[in-house]
This record gives sequence, C-alpha cells and structure tokens, in this order.
Amino acid sequence: MASTLTDRLSRLVKTMRGQARITEDNVQDMLREVRMALLEADVALPVVRDFVARVKEKALGAEVVGSLSPGQALVGIVNRELAATMGEGVSDINLAAQPPAVILMAGLQGAGKTTTTAKLAKHLIEKRKKKVLTVSADVYRPAAIEQLKLVTKQAGAEWFPSTGEDKPLAIALAALDYAKKHYVDVLLVDTAGRLAIDEVLMAEIKGLHAALNPVETLFVVDAMQGQDAVNTAKAFKEALPLTGIVLTKMDGDSRGGAALSVRQITGAPIKFAGTSEKIDGLEVFDAQRHAGRVLGMGDIVGLVEEVQKGVDMAAAERLVAKVKSGDSFDLNDFLSQLSQMKKMGGLGGLMDKLPSQMTGGKMPGQADMDRAERDMRRMEGIINSMTPLERRKPDLLKATRKRRVAAGAGVHVQDVNRLLNQFEQMRDMMKKMKGGGMMKMMKRMGGMKGLGGPGGPR
Repeated sequence: MASTLTDRLSRLVKTMRGQARITEDNVQDMLREVRMALLEADVALPVVRDFVARVKEKALGAEVVGSLSPGQALVGIVNRELAATMGEGVSDINLAAQPPAVILMAGLQGAGKTTTTAKLAKHLIEKRKKKVLTVSADVYRPAAIEQLKLVTKQAGAEWFPSTGEDKPLAIALAALDYAKKHYVDVLLVDTAGRLAIDEVLMAEIKGLHAALNPVETLFVVDAMQGQDAVNTAKAFKEALPLTGIVLTKMDGDSRGGAALSVRQITGAPIKFAGTSEKIDGLEVFDAQRHAGRVLGMGDIVGLVEEVQKGVDMAAAERLVAKVKSGDSFDLNDFLSQLSQMKKMGGLGGLMDKLPSQMTGGKMPGQADMDRAERDMRRMEGIINSMTPLERRKPDLLKATRKRRVAAGAGVHVQDVNRLLNQFEQMRDMMKKMKGGGMMKMMKRMGGMKGLGGPGGPR
C-alpha cells in the first residue's frame, strides 16, 4: 500500500502545481487515486468507501493556508484521515491489574502468534521491567510448545511447561497458579490456531477467556492477508472482547490493507506491529507515524530510535578515539560498521523510515534492497575469511592471498577487489575526519556510491 499510495499522490501533487485553490474537480482527481490505491492494497470495500467519504467532506471545506499548494493540502488531509482510520496516537498495553496480569493471544495458525508472544515478552521485560511467564495452550500442533520454549528463552522470559496430552484449560490454569506463587507480573498465554475459523477453536478460546479473565485479549493478524484478514477479524470480534491488534509481517511484501481494514472492523486499537523476524522486531504502533510512512513522509522518530537501539556507543567512541590518535582504520573497523548497520534493521529497515524527498522521491525497489542486503552479507563473509593479520593490515592482500580469501568466502576475486575498493573509500574519509575536513567529506559522500546499496556495486 505504501509505495502505491505514495506514487499516486506524488503524481497528483505534481499535476496540481499552478492551481490556486482546492476545487471539486481536483478533489475528485485525488479521491480517484486514493480509492484505486486502497483497493489495490486489498483494503475492504466498506472501509474504502467510508475513508473516501470522510476525506471528501474534509477536503471540500478546506482552505489552502500559507505556502502550501492545493496538492500538499490534500495530501495533509489524507494523512490525517489515514491516522484516524488506524487509530489516533499510541494505544499502550494495559497492565493495570493485580499481578499476574494475563494477556491472551488469539489468531489463526500461521499469523505468527507464537513468535509474537515471545517478542511481546521481550518488550515487557525491557520496556516495562516486568517479570514475564509464557505458556502454550496449543496442544494440536506438535511443535508449538517446543517453539514457544525456544523463543521464550531468546526473549529472556520464563516458560511454563505443557504437553500435548494436557487439556488447554488445565494448562492455562496451572500456569496462572504458578505465576501467582512465583510473583510473576505478566502471564502470556499462546492459544491454538487453525488454518480456518471453526466452532471448536472459538468455543475453546471463549472458555480460556472466561476462566483467565485477561486484562488484554490481543488479536494477532498477518498483514499480508488482505481481505481474508477482515473475515477473520469479524469472527474473533464476535467470539471475544478484543482489546487490541498486533499486525505481523509488516516488513514483508504486503499490500498493507489489513492495517486499515482490521482496525475499522473490530474497533480495537492496533497496539503493536511486527517489523522483522528478529526477537526484538516488535514496535509499539503509532498511527500518525505509520500514516507518514505510508505517504512517503518517512518516520524520522522511528529512524532515531532504531539508531539508538542498534548503535554500540562504546564501539563508536573507540573508533573515534582510534581515528583521532592517528591509528589507521582497518578491516575489523569496517566489519564493525557493517554489523551496526544490520542491528539497525539493514538498509531496507532504514530506507523505509526516510522521507521520499531524501531518497530522490523514489524508494529503491524490493529487488534493489534484497541485492543490497546480499552484498552486505557477502562483504562480511569475505572479511571473515581473512586472517586477523590481514584484517589489521589490508595492504598485505596481494594476488595469492586474494585468491585464498575468495575461495574461503565462496566468491570471485573481483568481489574481494570490490570490497577493498569500498574499504579504501571509507579509509580516505576517516583520514579527512582526522584532518578536520568534515565539510569536504560530506560533499564527497553525496557523490559516493553506497556500501553495497542500490546504485553501488553489483
């Protein structure tokens, strides 16, 4: 949805240049583009109709103020209504209850409930400083219990054991009893999913809800489902008093319609979004920031948060001290920079948060991003195939050593040469930083190709 809507609205803003005011004609043009973009994104038709009607009402009564053009004013209206459709602001998770606060995870099989349960556990431990226990009431899928055990360990939470022979309700009540006796703050209950909605699933989860009386009942839905997400949302809304939605696989090749449709159908706020497969790939959903990303306005706040979370400040300070002291920037330092980039979500994760103006008005395609990520992994592999001495003294890498490194990394010698050229460019920049030529370096960076990114080496 993001790229489609951004492209359509960008074209509209360009065509409206020179027009002095908002008219019924240019509003109709904009609404046509918005309607087509939303339908292509697989947003439910009733939601599209409601959204377009609200935008039309606001747009026809709007005045163009200051230096805004009619096109920019209309995009602003779309932005505000997008945010309103997905839920104003941030809806935090509710833990206002006598411990343990129970959170029930609901959704279809394949939506990512088990992984999301562990991600939420990590979030509650790190952000809310809570003691968290997880339990699986999924006795139908053989690997479900073991999967939760594994991801719970990665999250740093405690796991309550269960077996496929136990009854889901007995498992949940035993976990609740354990949580009370061991002063657990939050109990996360991962429920069973099905490939489709059925009466047995709904009866079981209703029983669990009645017995556990959870403070939160979160509906986990795959953002790539499109129209199917609407039908699933309706069924779960009728069966359970949903308090929130978690959208998973937001980083995938999804058209994004679920974010708009599910919120409107259930009336429950979107509380979290899964942004990667990593255990920390869960972010609190902010409707305003997400609307900005959809419209190509970027998410600078999110970008800063990613940098703060991913950058090892101690390592960065050591590198600055090293450069200032006159020590040469080596391949160990280069490898460290690549590692920092991966921690921040890779090129794709960072580019997604940049405003489209900063990327030349056109975001690199998924194929370009995939290629860039592969190039970064290849560079890491090449450096890891070198000896510690070669990393410290890259000038030792002559023909024979290059052939050995290439063979060890499973690449061609040309790839090793390309990496060394990239490294030399960065080393030259570091020398200029030492000499105080920061402005010159910044100007050169503008014309320098990215480290294996789009437009860089293939």
